[in-house]
Amino acid sequence: MPFVESRDHTRLFYNDWGAGRPVVLLGTAMMSSRMWEFQAPYLAAHGLRCITYDRRGCGRSDQPWNGYDYDSLADDLAALMDHLDLRDVGLVGYALGGGEAVRYVSRHGTDRVSRLALVGSTTPFMMKTADNPDGLDVAAFTAMAEAMVKDRPHWVTELAAQFFGGAHADPGGSPLSPELTRWLAGLALDCSPRAAVEIYRTLFTTDQRAETAKITLPTLILHGEDDLGAPFGLCAEATAALIPHSTVIRYQGAAHGLFATHADRFNADLLDFMTER
Repeated sequence: MPFVESRDHTRLFYNDWGAGRPVVLLGTAMMSSRMWEFQAPYLAAHGLRCITYDRRGCGRSDQPWNGYDYDSLADDLAALMDHLDLRDVGLVGYALGGGEAVRYVSRHGTDRVSRLALVGSTTPFMMKTADNPDGLDVAAFTAMAEAMVKDRPHWVTELAAQFFGGAHADPGGSPLSPELTRWLAGLALDCSPRAAVEIYRTLFTTDQRAETAKITLPTLILHGEDDLGAPFGLCAEATAALIPHSTVIRYQGAAHGLFATHADRFNADLLDFMTER
C-alpha cells in the first residue's frame, strides 16, 4: 500500500487514481478516505487525477498521540503534496478538511494549489466568544467529548441520523439505506479515541477568521442548509463573507453528509468547478 511519511515520521496512507488535473480530497473529522466512495471513482473516470488519504489517527494511517492541531494536519498535507510533486491542485476540504485546507494555504502558500472547494466546512470559527456571539457554546464540545469517551459507538450511531438527515430526521433514522449508514458509521469508528476527541477540539476551538479572509483562490462553497454539524449561517455564510470572490451553492433541506445523501449533485458541482479553465 502507498504511504507517505510526514515531518514527525507519521505514516499516511493515500490513493492516487486517474490522470489530469490533480484533485486532493480532505475528509470529515473521523472518517478515513473510504468516505469518498462516490466521489473518487467518479472524478477519476471524468478526466481528473484524484488523490485521497487517511488523516493521521484515522483509517490505515498511523495513530500517534499528538499532532491533531491544524498546523500539524496542514503539514501532513504538505508532505503528501511534496511527495507527489502536485501542481495546479484543486483542493477539496470537507468539514474539518475545510479548516485543514485553509491552514495549508495560509501556512504553505498557493504554489501548488489553483482552486479551493469548501464543503460543509467548519470554517471560520465554531465556538461562541465575545466577538463571535452566534457561535456554539463550549459546553456543546464538552458534552460531545464526554459522550465519545463514555460510549463512542453509541454516540456515532445516534449522530448518524442528524449527520445525514438534519434537524428533522427521525431519531435513529437516516435517508440512506441501513447498510450504507452502518458502513459509514463504521468508518468514523476506525479512528483512535485520542484522535477523535482532539480533532473535534481543533475544529471547534480554532479561530480561522483572519486566515480565511486572506484566501485569494477561486473558491466554491457547497453547504447544506439543514447542516447541524456546521450550521449554514455560522459556517457557510460567514466563510463566504470573508472570501468575497467565492461562489456559494446552497443545498436546500440537506444536512452535513452531502457526499452520500446528494452524491450525484455533489459530484456534478465538484466536477464543473474542477474542470473550469
